[in-house]
Amino acid sequence: MNPQGERWTTDQVLALAPDEASRRAGGKLAAPGPWSETGADGGAVWGRCKGSGKKPYQTVVDLNGPAFTCSCPSRKFPCKHALGLLLLWAGDGGEVPAGEPSPWAGEWLAGRRERAGRAAGAPSGAGAPSRAPADPEAARRRAERRMQRIGAGATELEQRLEDLLRSGLASDGSGGGSWDETAARMVDAQAPGLAARVRELSSVVASGPDWPARILEECALLHLLDQGFLGIERLPGPLAATVRARVGLTTEAADLLTGSDTATVRDRWLVLAQQDSDDGKLLTRRIFLRGERTGRMALHLSFGGSTGRPLDLALPPGLVLDADLAYYPGARPLRAVFGERHAPVTHGPVPPGGGIDAALAAYGDALRDDPWLDSWPVVLSEVTPIPSRDGTGWQLADADGESALPLDPRCVGRTSLWQLVALSGGAPITIFGECGHRGFLPLTAWDPTPVPL
Repeated sequence: MNPQGERWTTDQVLALAPDEASRRAGGKLAAPGPWSETGADGGAVWGRCKGSGKKPYQTVVDLNGPAFTCSCPSRKFPCKHALGLLLLWAGDGGEVPAGEPSPWAGEWLAGRRERAGRAAGAPSGAGAPSRAPADPEAARRRAERRMQRIGAGATELEQRLEDLLRSGLASDGSGGGSWDETAARMVDAQAPGLAARVRELSSVVASGPDWPARILEECALLHLLDQGFLGIERLPGPLAATVRARVGLTTEAADLLTGSDTATVRDRWLVLAQQDSDDGKLLTRRIFLRGERTGRMALHLSFGGSTGRPLDLALPPGLVLDADLAYYPGARPLRAVFGERHAPVTHGPVPPGGGIDAALAAYGDALRDDPWLDSWPVVLSEVTPIPSRDGTGWQLADADGESALPLDPRCVGRTSLWQLVALSGGAPITIFGECGHRGFLPLTAWDPTPVPL
């Protein structure tokens, strides 16, 4: 049995798959034939799967993460071997016997749990190497130099915006090359947040006939961010932290967990959604959570490199963790990092939600604290997906028919939209997603079990 006291269902395993091809490939491996040395204990499943080469692929799943490792060369995470092993173990089970981990599985599990203990502030073993203390004076000088570079970049960007307004927005309608050059200058200034926002202006210029209005809005937000950074010493602490994060100054997760001024929040956190993306250079996993007692939303981010380093944490929707979360500083904190876990994960209920008006109010409140916020996570209950009146899109309507919220245009044409419509069948359902200026982007629906979209 797993730490929840029960095995996962097949649907919960398949929810971890990165794509449909992985689901099919994992399903083909959900049979005893290709496997040897399989086993499971209270918190892990392991096994060796026959591959195309001479050596079998060694696969281990830590159910407390869950986290995965496999010796196969696949860049997908989890790979088909991890999915096949979990499918073999899931449901009624019986195909994976209980036992002690094999040496190769036990070594990986021990290393992972030792790292988790250090991250949670647990004492290291007697033989653990200690990290040499950093030179605080050298760190201070490096931080000062970077602040000066970013300040110079913000000043240069302000001049670029001023030139644009003096010459007129029409002078920028021929293309976005100049914005790409400006973005490169922000990279040189060590301000990746500014560079990302500037780079988006290139696509705005070619977005359609309403591009002048859109680029004026984006330039206004850039100007506000520039002025916020250039006058950061006059801002309240939480807003100053938001500005630092927006220009690209980050806080290390380890420093966040060990900082004397960091307040952790313990709660039972329900996993609302897990969303993976790959831009060819960086794998990103976003996990949304909500506290059962506090009602606070949280976003956990993890990254995998282009060298094939896998993402470390996977949490399918519907699980509940009794854990500490440390929030990154900001005027409206959302991103957080896991601290100590106090109990194994369990299965959670359908989350309570609100209506359309409550979702818009939540986004408005968050936007008041962070004007650069694109969206805010919300749970909608008793809403029905229906076509818009002009037939060009879809919207979510309250059960009473008084309010409706358009779906994000990025949903149009995606299979997730039709999956959502099929789940609803014209009846109200509970949906989690992001409410923003583009509309509502659905990520998970409950029917009554969670279904990733």
